[in-house]
This record gives sequence, structure tokens and C-alpha cells, in this order.
Amino acid sequence: MGKEFSRTQRVAQQMQKEIAVILQREVKDPRIGMVTVSDVTVSRDLSYAKVFVTFLTTDPEKAKEGMKGLQEASGYIRSLLGKAIRLRITPELNFVLDDSLIEGMRISNLVSQAVASDKARRGESDEDESDSQEDQA
Repeated sequence: MGKEFSRTQRVAQQMQKEIAVILQREVKDPRIGMVTVSDVTVSRDLSYAKVFVTFLTTDPEKAKEGMKGLQEASGYIRSLLGKAIRLRITPELNFVLDDSLIEGMRISNLVSQAVASDKARRGESDEDESDSQEDQA
């Protein structure tokens, strides 16, 4: 039989769900906008939690403003989280920007550009070869 999930993992998973709902329904700060909770890690003693968030924007300035809004609303979010999850101690929330989605999109664009330039280069060389073959005939 496989190893069961630890209590900290279960608490982190539940916190991720609850924080996502709180951000969607309760927090009205316009700076935050469209945000998703990508992961939550909780310390072993359940007193601290890192909340990894992703903003659905490509503008880094808007993401910085959103992070500032989240840090300012962390006390309010923590109080709502304490009511939703019944723990003796509600973990202190530390929001961290998870830019893996933006970085993945950037890398995907670079790969697409490289493929397109490679196709363009091959298209030019194919035309040159066909022209030289016609000249030989």
C-alpha cells in the first residue's frame, strides 16, 4: 500500500481551494484582477503558508500591482480562510508570484519563431535548388 498524504499536504490542498474561492468571490480589489492559485506550501507546524499565484496578464507592471494588492489583503484573506477551514492556528499567508505560465508562453513563442524562420530559410533554399536545376536542364 502506498504512502498516505501527510496532514500538511492535505491542509495545503484545502487551503488552495478555499483561497481560490475567496479571491474569486470576496476580494474586490481591482488591482488583483484575474488571478489563479497555482500551489500552496505549508510549513510543518502549519504557521506559515506560501501561496503561489499566477496573474492572467502579460504585463509585469500589472502583476506587481496585483501582488501589492494581495499582500495588503492578506489579513482579510487569512480571516476568511480561518472561518472556512477550522484549524487551531490559521497560517500566515505569504503570496509569491509564479511566473512559470508567462515563462512557458515566452519559450513557446521563441520555439514558434525559430520553426517559422527555419521553414522560411528552407523555402528559400528549395527555390534556389529548383532554379539551379532548371538552369542545368
